Amino acid sequence: MARQELARYLRDRRAGLRPHDVGLTAMGTDRRTPGLRREEVAELAHMSVDYYTRLEQARGPRPSDRILDALARALRLTSAERSHLFRLAGSSPPPGTRAERRVRPHVARMLERLPGTGAVVTDAAYGVIAWNPLARALLGGDLADGTANLARRRFLDPGRLYENSGTAEFGHIAVARLRRAADRYPHDPRVAALLAELRAGSEEFRRIWAEHPVHAPGHRTKTLHHPEAGALRLNCDVLLVPEDDQEVVLITADPGSPSARTLHRLAGQAA
Repeated sequence: MARQELARYLRDRRAGLRPHDVGLTAMGTDRRTPGLRREEVAELAHMSVDYYTRLEQARGPRPSDRILDALARALRLTSAERSHLFRLAGSSPPPGTRAERRVRPHVARMLERLPGTGAVVTDAAYGVIAWNPLARALLGGDLADGTANLARRRFLDPGRLYENSGTAEFGHIAVARLRRAADRYPHDPRVAALLAELRAGSEEFRRIWAEHPVHAPGHRTKTLHHPEAGALRLNCDVLLVPEDDQEVVLITADPGSPSARTLHRLAGQAA
């Protein structure tokens, strides 16, 4: 347990909040320092002021997971900040209840600013939760119905996944990510339903699952056989949104290549 770091982290998070941020009525107007008071945090976390004060002064006992979870809620911590709080206290962050499926506004705006790049955002279980017009032109129009899942398309609906040189590898990548999702969100009904569907419908999925594949996101090059544009040599790069356990997949072509010219044409048509 990193007592000093934990104490500093609690003080910093408390200083960054105001009573109206957490639904409290300000206790007086002559605050000597900005942020919430210790008694306000203790009230929100349903603990004694003395106990919370000792944590901030690096002289308290190691807090339990229940206490840490209460502090995370009281201080309005994000998923990433909550995980950091647990690690400072020497605990492993418990899995979240559900995979995050909302797209942060700045991520959505980034997709709009990339007209010459295909871009999709996927959640922890490969559900497609955001996309731009070029990505839809490259990957198929069913992205727009809001229910597309790349793992489901890979294993259960190959007609919706255009043939490409990375199809076999993507099977292992998808299973590795789904295994992580199953570990992190054991109580998410949508993740559980997807896994049950894949197990029931795909022998290939069951076989790869039993292999316990491990893959890290990164750069890959593949040839996509588009039904209208023909063969396209594309680069796929993944950006992580770690606080939400999401990935942004960016699809480009080498500058000046025939595939880049085709992407430019597709982007114009999509727009």
